[in-house]
Amino acid sequence: MPYRANVSEFRFMFDHVVGFDQVAATDRFGEATPETVDAVLTEAGKMCEEILAPLQRAGDLHPARLENGVVRTSPGFSDGYRAIADGGWIAIAADPDHGGMGLPMSMTTAVNDMMSAACLSLQLAPLMSQGQIEALEHHATDEIKDTYLPKLISGEWVGTMNLTEPQAGSDVGALATKAEPNGDGTYAITGQKIYISWGDNDFTENVCHLVLARLPGAVPGTKGISLFLVPKLIPDEAGNPGVANTLKVVSLEHKMGLHGSPTAVMQYDGAKGWLIGKEHDGMRAMFTMMNNARLGVGVQGIGAAEGAFQHALAYAQDRKQGKTENNNITDHADVRRMLATMKADIFAARAIALANAVAIDMETATGDADWAARAALLTPITKAFGTETGMRVAEMGVQVHGGMGFVEETGAAQYSRDVRVTAIYEGTNGIQSMDLVGRKLMDGGEAAYRLLDEMESEAEAARTALPDLVDPVWQACETLRETTEWMVEHAPKDRFAGSVPFLHGFARVLGAHYHLKAALADPDGPHQRLAAFYIHRLLPEHVGLLAHARQGATALFALSVEDLAS
Repeated sequence: MPYRANVSEFRFMFDHVVGFDQVAATDRFGEATPETVDAVLTEAGKMCEEILAPLQRAGDLHPARLENGVVRTSPGFSDGYRAIADGGWIAIAADPDHGGMGLPMSMTTAVNDMMSAACLSLQLAPLMSQGQIEALEHHATDEIKDTYLPKLISGEWVGTMNLTEPQAGSDVGALATKAEPNGDGTYAITGQKIYISWGDNDFTENVCHLVLARLPGAVPGTKGISLFLVPKLIPDEAGNPGVANTLKVVSLEHKMGLHGSPTAVMQYDGAKGWLIGKEHDGMRAMFTMMNNARLGVGVQGIGAAEGAFQHALAYAQDRKQGKTENNNITDHADVRRMLATMKADIFAARAIALANAVAIDMETATGDADWAARAALLTPITKAFGTETGMRVAEMGVQVHGGMGFVEETGAAQYSRDVRVTAIYEGTNGIQSMDLVGRKLMDGGEAAYRLLDEMESEAEAARTALPDLVDPVWQACETLRETTEWMVEHAPKDRFAGSVPFLHGFARVLGAHYHLKAALADPDGPHQRLAAFYIHRLLPEHVGLLAHARQGATALFALSVEDLAS
């Protein structure tokens, strides 16, 4: 089934749902005119349809492999990556001083969504580079920027992120990789890192690893971690790839999905690296890349959901089963329910992600602390809800196919297998929810309350036009406000016990808000009908989710491990 890039949907959301006009009105992003946005999205969509989408099955059927220490990528991936790089799609938001387009993150987010829908395994490579580019822009020396950024932005070189070790997963502070000063401003990096997405390839000139390591005498935990840039090939004086560094790919993981994306175990044996940022301040620098990646991974989930939905819809429209009006299974109530749920949830998750990107753009353009707080608040919601949507939609896609969904040849199962890891990497979704009720409510809930004030104000303004949709949205906002107040008032243990349902309840209400805005912009159109479906059938889930969130930790931990094992 050919993938169709829904460029018109992104334009609709930019114009009517997520407030992109505010971004385009700033001096920083004044070049993001409607004409520019249309041109960029149209060309990116064409590339996704014609070049990336045909690679989706190839990556699954012919996985990346390690041969004699060399990573061999899936058939066609080299040409696909070259199309991404040559089109400038890696560096839409990167600094023009080093070759980037300097356009808003909102546009990068839309393009990443389309690339993820077309071929998620390959999209991971430019996503890693995007995060590294941002980290270097914020924390590297001018010399490092001048050497590495033009190559990363052009796609000649690719970036990775090295955090995890066999004994240090989410507990990053337990890492054991060492960095010893060489006496010439460089460092010798020694240790092993695992789960390194696109740790190597056979189509770029160099691979640039950002590696967390510990300097001699550093304190234990995350406060003693530093960040280093460790290239596969050490640049010579002219900035070209030179001698091989002392690092290697030990093995590639055998994974449930994303077979086209090589996930490497990396070994560093005194490899030469350069400090990024200050000594012992590596987590702050790495979080620049991680926050970029958390938005990007949420969008991966949404893109995968879009691909799965289009795949399921095409199958349902072609599948004849019983006597129905349209002579296909879309007329069966349960199939129609699943397809509508898929479509409505994708819209909600996509709107949250784009609103997150708009907040990042407004912070970049204005330096306003309120926009920074909005972006921070939306990041864990985007990551967790976007990836959960990807998993749910892909699973429903298998169900729509019926028995054929369980048969690999149809390709439906691949979406479910590929997207599953997105809820795990870049901070598990449980960690995202703890971040939301912990760090993101440390302001006493002010950022959340400002967002709720806007949501309720916009609902009130729409009461006359769409009263049947406004009232449930307004009431849901009030329930979310009360639950946020509960979270602010209670101890961390109680918050954490209800953090996952709180995040999903928050996302449910946010999704209704954006669906309502779409309905107002499209009266009597498909967005209005989709909004009615979401608000009347999916939004009610927030009641149970937020009630769950307010239960605290007592009953949860009263259920002992022995009880669970009995």
